[in-house]
Amino acid sequence: MPQGITRQGRAAVAGLIALSAVPVIAGAFRLTELGTGGPISAQNARFFNEPLPLVLHIVGATVFCVLGAFQFAPQSRRGGWHRVAGRWVVPCGLVTALSGLWMTLSYQIPDSVVLAGARLVFGSAMALCLILGVAAIRRRDITQHRAWMTRGYAIGLGAGTQVLTLLPLSFAEGPPDELSRALLAIAGWVINLAVAEWLIRKSLVKEMR
Repeated sequence: MPQGITRQGRAAVAGLIALSAVPVIAGAFRLTELGTGGPISAQNARFFNEPLPLVLHIVGATVFCVLGAFQFAPQSRRGGWHRVAGRWVVPCGLVTALSGLWMTLSYQIPDSVVLAGARLVFGSAMALCLILGVAAIRRRDITQHRAWMTRGYAIGLGAGTQVLTLLPLSFAEGPPDELSRALLAIAGWVINLAVAEWLIRKSLVKEMR
């Protein structure tokens, strides 16, 4: 773990980990369910029939979200922590994105066409952002590296924000219909990307001063 993180840095890390807490806990529950053999229902039978993509997705996403959160503390960029952690964060992020695409295409998920299409678009975009982030750092372009990695992390953290976009309507009116669920899920990704772009522009302005 990086040393000397400031109070502001700790707050940022804690906030990102908190945002990912529900998906991470849900993933741990799903892995426990798989490991103990059930109970099997119509809703989860596909996971027992083909568990590999789900296991890869959960493990990859957990490492990506939790370890990746520390990369946003400025102090983590000192010494070797950032580079070492990045060698785990990027592969786990790619595993998360590609396994998500795999599940969307191979599982019979009860999603609308709109949500399935969104999963394909954002999953592909996440993988592309991470690849561009790696390409940028190989060129020693730190500014573009940070920008692309921030976008990739924002997409990966979409499941956390989707909890916030979906739950209020569920409590108020019951489970949303297919179209509402798709739009609220898309809103989670869009909100994260909007925040990411704001942070990227803020960082650019700061560097120019």
